[in-house]
Amino acid sequence: MYFIDVILPIPLRQAFTYSVNREEATFLQPGMRVAVPFGKSKIYTAIVYAVHQNDPPAYETKSIDQILDETPIISSTQLKHWEWMASYYMCTLGEVIKAALPSAFLLESETIISLRKEAEVDETTLSDDEFVVFEALQNQSSLHINDVRNILDRNHVVGVIQKLLEKGIVMVQEEVFEQYQPKLKRYLKLKPPFTEEEPLKLLLDEMTRAPKQRDVLMTLFVLQASEKNVESVMLQKKSGSTPSVLKTLIDKGILEEYYLQKDRMEYTGEAPSEIKGLSSAQQKAYEEIQQSFSVKEITLLHGVTASGKTEIYVKLIEDLLKTGKQVLYILPEIALTTQLISRLQQYFGKKVAVYHSKYSNNERVEVWQQVLQQKPKAQIVIGARSALFLPFQNLGLVIVDEEHEPSFKQYSPAPRYHARDAVLVLAQLHHAKVLMGSATPSLESYYNALEGKYGLVNLKERFGKVLPPEIELVDIREKLKRKKMTGHFSDRLLEDMDEALQNKEQVILFQNRRGYSPIVECTTCGVSPQCPNCDVSLTYHQHKDQLRCHYCGYSMAMLISCLACGNETLDSKGFGTEQIEEELKELFPTYSITRMDQDTTKGKHAYAKLIERMENKEIDILVGTQMLAKGLDFRDVSLVGVMNADNLLNFPDFRAHERSFQLLQQVAGRAGRTQKRGKVLIQSYNPQHQILQQVSTHDYESMYKEQSEERYQFHYPPHYRIIKITVKHRNFTTMEKASGWLTEVLKMALKEQVLGPVSPPVARIRNEFITNILVKIPKENSLSKTKGYIAKAQQRFQALKEFSSVKLTLDVDNY
Repeated sequence: MYFIDVILPIPLRQAFTYSVNREEATFLQPGMRVAVPFGKSKIYTAIVYAVHQNDPPAYETKSIDQILDETPIISSTQLKHWEWMASYYMCTLGEVIKAALPSAFLLESETIISLRKEAEVDETTLSDDEFVVFEALQNQSSLHINDVRNILDRNHVVGVIQKLLEKGIVMVQEEVFEQYQPKLKRYLKLKPPFTEEEPLKLLLDEMTRAPKQRDVLMTLFVLQASEKNVESVMLQKKSGSTPSVLKTLIDKGILEEYYLQKDRMEYTGEAPSEIKGLSSAQQKAYEEIQQSFSVKEITLLHGVTASGKTEIYVKLIEDLLKTGKQVLYILPEIALTTQLISRLQQYFGKKVAVYHSKYSNNERVEVWQQVLQQKPKAQIVIGARSALFLPFQNLGLVIVDEEHEPSFKQYSPAPRYHARDAVLVLAQLHHAKVLMGSATPSLESYYNALEGKYGLVNLKERFGKVLPPEIELVDIREKLKRKKMTGHFSDRLLEDMDEALQNKEQVILFQNRRGYSPIVECTTCGVSPQCPNCDVSLTYHQHKDQLRCHYCGYSMAMLISCLACGNETLDSKGFGTEQIEEELKELFPTYSITRMDQDTTKGKHAYAKLIERMENKEIDILVGTQMLAKGLDFRDVSLVGVMNADNLLNFPDFRAHERSFQLLQQVAGRAGRTQKRGKVLIQSYNPQHQILQQVSTHDYESMYKEQSEERYQFHYPPHYRIIKITVKHRNFTTMEKASGWLTEVLKMALKEQVLGPVSPPVARIRNEFITNILVKIPKENSLSKTKGYIAKAQQRFQALKEFSSVKLTLDVDNY
């Protein structure tokens, strides 16, 4: 007997065993996909983990449905990496596989309903819904379960199908459909015997009465001289013909059509240009990185904003490509990839592939296959955090740009991984080098560099020896007293904006809150419209004239009168990017003003279009959220304004001060990136705040020292590890009881390391009450033993019947 162990892309702890015949066992390899029956009648895609002849498990094994691949689509190194992720981030291997594979690879069976031929039906015994389905099946041979949902106009249709099954009227089949569709292009060529000279001559002589058909053939000869395959669209265009003329030639047997598979993403730009030379400061940093790589696997490049870190990355990529190895260039934001793709393609042309979630399923499958097959067109992969799941065969270098960014962390669903940390393990498995770059490194990375775990290279000089931007702090409280505020703009900010715009320079304004205003409040009774599903007030979005919840997506039309007292005295408090944009249109009516936030960058190419407009100077003032702060390079921005720095500093999080410093320093770095020194104005009610003073003097070291000492004192990373356990339930009492029980069990072994349970600032989301338990682990304690104890407590918790409906999530390194 032969068996295979498979991993299903669902949150189950164990692998499942299926029986296979000898022929299947010799063909199958770990990393291949198979379709397997699971549950009542569903068929799932599973990944083969092992093929063996061991004793069968305690349960009766089923046979597999079909083999889906001819060769493995997952490498053994990938499986090792994913196993590490499942173990470290305390989730299941199935959850990692679901996150890692493009969904086109994870096929699920679909239910197909058809009539039994021999069935005798008494229509009087059928209910209305059953009769409607029966009637529909008489008009077509089969129905998909979604068709039944549409016909009955309801979601729950299983009961109706079940009754028809019991009455012997219908039969149900599970069918697996391939989601990936290759892109096929239509080509035309001459059909034999017209490929020979003599028959062709006779044909052209006969065609004097059909000049349009003759033109098509003449154009085909011209194109065939330069093109191996002639596309039908190109032939039609060049010959000035129509589809009907081409069809006539095919019907006559003169032309023959054929199809070839084409990649969806092909570089069609110019030939690669020569790589720029490095400045003396860049050259020194480049040599220090090479030196560091000879003794350490990981190096941190601490280079100020606009110091030209990308040029150093390009030089390192060029060196590595000569060895034939692959490069992974990972970025925190999809918006950043847009600018970088065009830069890297300028140097490396067709060798650059892109992988992120805004791409379609089909596009992602193609990049996956190119990386797996080590094709030259995917030697350099640029992508957001999901790119680390690709099947690299020969990885030589990993570049983590803007490594401090919180966007590298996935918060939901599992695996709740941090791409920066996960990629270090991936590089280790491939024996590849890692370069992490940032102008404001995260405290953890800088701590590791100072401790000697990573190499450290400093680049303190901006490219072209441009001075760092001049940062000025504006006291809003003082300006309000003196009546020098126009809306949310101080007189200083308006003066400098006016000057920059008159000099035909661009301005960036930063406000880390989208929407029009975060709170709408009744001035009579003080009540704010609340989300019915979450403990949070609704945000006003003027663009759609609606109130919206940013947690669950609930929305309602903007109210005219207060729901509590009925008075028409609703007023908005606070301000978001929409309100800034509206005020700017009144203050600067002749200039082009655009907003860059989650609401304006929803489409696949929305980022690219916006960035292109900014580069072409079609935008004078760009208003945006933290998307603006992430390494974008605009040559003509001379002024950056921060509308209000206080909401960053007062955020209830142990990293609030570090994040504020990083964000403000990064936003400031968008100004004056060429010859002229830029200017940054930061508006605040408390300009004397220590962090704002450190930002204004670009003093990263003193911020690091201060924050590191505080963290040590209060037991936070990098000196301690943190695991956050979240307990959720629709019933507050059940949630409170469950979290209390779990805390008591954890405290038995972990004692004072356990904090909580404590409700977060927003204690109810999507009608679920939430509470958090924190486990702080000192460096000297064993992380694996602590996790082992937490996992056992979790198993005991889930075995209790009264807590079976309580949701428990574990987040390792939740920062």
